[in-house]
Amino acid sequence: MLNSHNEIAATRKYFKSGNLQLSYLDFGGKSDQVLVMLHGSMANARTFSELAAKFSDWRVICLDLRGHGWSEHSSDKEYSRDHYVMDILNLIQSELGGQPVTILGHSLGGLNAYQFAARYPELVKTVIVEDIGAEIMDDVSFVDKLPFRSASLKELRDSIKSAGLRAIDYFSESVFEDEQGWGFRTDMEGLKVTASHVDGDWWEDWLSSKCPILLINGGKSIFLDLDQAKRMEARRPNTKLVVFEECGHGVHSDDLNGFYQVVDEFLKKECSL
Repeated sequence: MLNSHNEIAATRKYFKSGNLQLSYLDFGGKSDQVLVMLHGSMANARTFSELAAKFSDWRVICLDLRGHGWSEHSSDKEYSRDHYVMDILNLIQSELGGQPVTILGHSLGGLNAYQFAARYPELVKTVIVEDIGAEIMDDVSFVDKLPFRSASLKELRDSIKSAGLRAIDYFSESVFEDEQGWGFRTDMEGLKVTASHVDGDWWEDWLSSKCPILLINGGKSIFLDLDQAKRMEARRPNTKLVVFEECGHGVHSDDLNGFYQVVDEFLKKECSL
């Protein structure tokens, strides 16, 4: 289905993973091959709307990670690595017929993607990892500087800037309004729990899978430096590194067309589309 801008219209769907109801956007597509997209911290499935529309030769599925978007928050703060990996498994098994998929993940989603590939290699064809390393030290101290609610959208955006965050548009994607004002749809306390489980050395997971991986690095990223990205490529067979010199952490938003072209070329080669 196409909307007025000739983009694929997404359908909002839900499924159970453990005791949580999670949500995803199904962009449809012309292929039996499935491309699952996983967003980063404080984002949601719609982060990839423009990108998903370009992959008309795929069935594109964009997941709202637990505690993000329209997926439920965990009252027990279950945001471990195992929980995020389990969610991908349940998505594939319950919604996608248990078939092998290709996974594209940005930041937190990229870590989830390559860890899932390491643990469930039979369910993964290829992986695209956008700007996340194998050695991670994630600083989310900014969470404590953000208000629970703001009186206006402008005030909320100003609070993002005051907290020292540069990607104001990125963080603004997760806001909503209710009776108490403007706030973030993300489970902010849960985000701190997530970060505590993200921090660490994940070389074993990075090196354990055998599938083709495209590693994309933003040359101006503060999350993944070029030296580590090069080591990730050198140490893992079947890995291709592409660096976008003028982009920051969010390469898919900083250079949408360039990002798509690199990913599309990689997939056509590795998936024989």
